[in-house]
Amino acid sequence: MGKEVFSEVLLSVSLFLLNPLLIVALIVAILLGYFRVKRERRSFRVRMLPGFTELRRIISESWLHAIVLSILISGIGLVVDAGWLVVFCTLSILVLLTFNYKLTSPVYLATIAFFSLYATNYFAEDFVFRGWEVGAIDFFGELTITIPVITGMLLVAEGLLIYKYGDRDSSSHLIQTKRGLQAGVFKAKKLWLLPVLFLVPGEMIGTYLPYWPQFPVGESAFTFVPVPLVIGFSQIARANFPKDLFPQIGRAIAFIGVVVIAAGIAAIWMPVLGWAALLSGFAGRVIVSVVVSIQERRGGYVLAPQSKGVVIAGVIPNSPGEKMGLLAGERIQSVNGQAVHNEKELYDAIQVNAAHCRLQVVDRDGEVRLMQQVVYRHDHHRLGILVVQ
Repeated sequence: MGKEVFSEVLLSVSLFLLNPLLIVALIVAILLGYFRVKRERRSFRVRMLPGFTELRRIISESWLHAIVLSILISGIGLVVDAGWLVVFCTLSILVLLTFNYKLTSPVYLATIAFFSLYATNYFAEDFVFRGWEVGAIDFFGELTITIPVITGMLLVAEGLLIYKYGDRDSSSHLIQTKRGLQAGVFKAKKLWLLPVLFLVPGEMIGTYLPYWPQFPVGESAFTFVPVPLVIGFSQIARANFPKDLFPQIGRAIAFIGVVVIAAGIAAIWMPVLGWAALLSGFAGRVIVSVVVSIQERRGGYVLAPQSKGVVIAGVIPNSPGEKMGLLAGERIQSVNGQAVHNEKELYDAIQVNAAHCRLQVVDRDGEVRLMQQVVYRHDHHRLGILVVQ
């Protein structure tokens, strides 16, 4: 018995690790870090975080959400079609390769996958691939309940991830405004990997993997299939700080997810509501992205040069600046008693008393505070402060 369980677990892990979506997601996460470092060096001549940060956090921030999703999907018994999973993963790979991570919201992929199968059924009802028949899918049956409910759960997970981690380590960089001046913007581009267990009719998987474990329930057989789902988030913030903007986006997306779940449950009595749930979730997610992007473009820049002092665009982790509690958007008026107006004056003022630095800082609310920090030989020569100039 122990050997059988071990072999089944090993087979599940192998299927998960060999999924092309997992491999593509890991490669893309590495590239995300590489391009972020290049962008930061181009603006500030120094990187804020190591290039492998995105790869390390691709699953460390989302594993708990994946476990909860797996328990809910398996515990409730939400069965999905294997063809839908294949199309979902294929679309995820294609979107990842475009590097446009606004399109990796699960509601986009789930909705397009569902209606792609419906279109295939409509135009090629006799399509068969290795025993899988698109004509056997009941698009007004169980799938109109399970897919919207699962999609709603994934939307809630997306919203919670953005709410909690969206603003974490947002990368700032400099751009040129319409007036020819430089200003700073925050750019978040994140990927989360969620290993989720899906429940699939056993005969479908048995066609491809005869030795895959199946669990009989009444006259039907089901199997658990581990799938590496990828949720992406991409957003530029310039009129608001990420800590203020991204949690609002996360709450809005989670709310849409709850609505989709409710409509999916209502499809038990009226199947067409399942279709409406997917389409309304798709439209709602698009509206959130469009409205936020328009508001940010119309607003001003929170990281814009000021006539008095230098504006902080970012603070390198574990630097003296971070130890002093400096934040992006704050303005340094003077260092060691000397007024500063640009990066060179900031550096020269630090050298006046390099061992013990005193700063006069205006915070985001306009309040002035005095800060001081002992600077050691190995510390960053500009206190780890990146400025807009």
